[in-house]
Amino acid sequence: MLTVCHLYPDLLNLYGDRGNVLAFVRRCAWRGIPVQVKEVNLGEPLNFADYDFLFIGGGSDREQALMAADLKTRVGALREAVDNGLVVLAICGGYQLLGRYYRTPEGREISGLGMLDFYTEAGDNRLIGNVVLEAELAGKKTKLVGFENHGGKTYLNGLRPLGRVLYGQGNNGRDGLEGARYKNVFCSYLHGPLLPKNPMLTDHLISLALERKGKDFTLAKLDDSIENMANEAMVKRLLG
Repeated sequence: MLTVCHLYPDLLNLYGDRGNVLAFVRRCAWRGIPVQVKEVNLGEPLNFADYDFLFIGGGSDREQALMAADLKTRVGALREAVDNGLVVLAICGGYQLLGRYYRTPEGREISGLGMLDFYTEAGDNRLIGNVVLEAELAGKKTKLVGFENHGGKTYLNGLRPLGRVLYGQGNNGRDGLEGARYKNVFCSYLHGPLLPKNPMLTDHLISLALERKGKDFTLAKLDDSIENMANEAMVKRLLG
């Protein structure tokens, strides 16, 4: 049994982010891996040690400030769970929250949790459009596709990115990097959502969650021919 925490689903669900949880659950179900999903909203009890996979989606600046205040009371427990290998996927606003701070267009600084060494500042223009990344998953290079739509520009301080941008803007439109990785934490600006478009990443997260539980993490092979054709079609359309 894998237990999934969908954090703040009533606040953080931009651009179909919930689809990431659905993809994780569905690919487990196809393999006979039981999964329980618990939605946790502001102020509700939360013990990170009870979970195998934590998902945090994206939201507006207002919603990000609300969840930042709530999570600050839980940051010690979250840091301990991450150090113990908790698998986390954080998208857009959820991604920004894990860093040191987010500076709004008005210059107001929203403190992040400081769990990962990066910061985000509002830019003059939104970074919008399709994206192709080259990422390394379990020692194998693969191409991830998705759609970015973010006003914040994130700068990593030597932190490992999720991937290198082959098409699109990425974290800030300058350094050719997208997302961030730390232990079993994966961050990205790719909405769309990310996991249904990239089954190889979904399976990587499932494998990490099973490995952490000490389970046999050799996943049964699925027929991904349609998913792979969709992924390859997008890569070909954007990269030629």
